[in-house]
Amino acid sequence: MEAEIDDEEWVKSCLEQLSLIDKKRLASVCHGQLYQQRMARAYNKIVRPRKFEVGQLVLRRILPHWAEAKGNFAPNWQGPFVVTRVLSNDALYLKDIEGKCVEMAINSDAVKRYYV
Repeated sequence: MEAEIDDEEWVKSCLEQLSLIDKKRLASVCHGQLYQQRMARAYNKIVRPRKFEVGQLVLRRILPHWAEAKGNFAPNWQGPFVVTRVLSNDALYLKDIEGKCVEMAINSDAVKRYYV
């Protein structure tokens, strides 16, 4: 009323503003998807998948919450271990060189290949 605009023009202007909001939202969604694709492509260029096979020698990471982790100068890796079984979700069953089996499966992110 203060701008002395009749109801029809006011409704038209509100609808135009709503359509502009929808366009901006759609553009921001598209921009976000393109950004995610670029980041995934850059990550996939750098990362190489590691495949482990039965019988390979590996070292197991000593995680900070384990009892073996003591102090700053303690080793970060433990082993070598022999891969006894590879599961489909990149989990590994390991055993010592002496033949003693590790009771739980280890994620392949926590092991690295051991070269003699």
